[in-house]
Amino acid sequence: MIIVSKIDYRVYRKLKWPIYCVVVSLLFLVGFQGMSAGGAKRWINIVGFNFQPSELAKLGLILFFASLLTDIKEKNKIRNFWWGLIFPLLFLLPIVVSVYGLQNHFSATFIMGAVTVVQMLVAGTRLSHFMLLGIVGVSGLGVMLSIKSGNSNESGSSFRLNRVQTWLNPWSDTTGDGWQIIQSLYAIGSGGLFGAGLGQSKQKYLYLPEPQNDFIFAVLAEELGYMGCLVVIVLFLIFIWRGIIVAMRAKDIFGSLIATGIVTLIGLQAIINIAVVTNTIPVTGMELPFFSYGGTAIMVNLISVGILLNISKSANSI
Repeated sequence: MIIVSKIDYRVYRKLKWPIYCVVVSLLFLVGFQGMSAGGAKRWINIVGFNFQPSELAKLGLILFFASLLTDIKEKNKIRNFWWGLIFPLLFLLPIVVSVYGLQNHFSATFIMGAVTVVQMLVAGTRLSHFMLLGIVGVSGLGVMLSIKSGNSNESGSSFRLNRVQTWLNPWSDTTGDGWQIIQSLYAIGSGGLFGAGLGQSKQKYLYLPEPQNDFIFAVLAEELGYMGCLVVIVLFLIFIWRGIIVAMRAKDIFGSLIATGIVTLIGLQAIINIAVVTNTIPVTGMELPFFSYGGTAIMVNLISVGILLNISKSANSI
């Protein structure tokens, strides 16, 4: 983060195509030659270290689309249906194919798509164009999910439909699909106002699956209580608020779009993770930025913040 914060963010605009080519190549590589773990093929091994390309792809796409949309905007074509909407989304298609089609990584596909859409809207793409495309997109998503369901080894509904059913009533299958979210709610409920104390969680010992990863917020709630959770949420809100200010006061549209993408990426992941852990939305594999275990994720998050810091240094009156 410190090193990257010293690098002028404008250099990434010149590296638009190399960044995109590396991202797409790594994603397809892990799709065909990646390591399997936990029923998913999302990692590759580099000199003894497991590396998750989808995490790097999130940042890579932010830099790529910031540059691409800046070029389109400077040519005064961002309000055009083809140049402002369809053309940028064509570059998202290989990402969807590799991440969702080959890796079956829906949460990463969703977050990349959401960040790209936010960047496009901030750049000036017409909302009406998105609404028109959304009708087609919903239909296409339904077809994709139907195909996935048809190819699933599970009988009846797909595992994603099971997740929705479990979300609506986790106690309908307390020892099966509902186990994880029930244990999460037990952890949160037992934390009380100030928690059991740092390191004193009981749910993380064999009761709560993935306590170091997707459900680390439940452990935090049990150990630090309501007040600890409140502090963490406020810190994320401050990060989002300051990031928006950086984006608004950046000296150029390129810096503004990068800042928008980074804030959206980290903020949206935090919101979704906390919502999942509290059973506000169905379970999906989304880590809590800066908290969840994972070397690739923390490295990419720190690099992202480093870029954001560099943009803030040159921004107007931060």
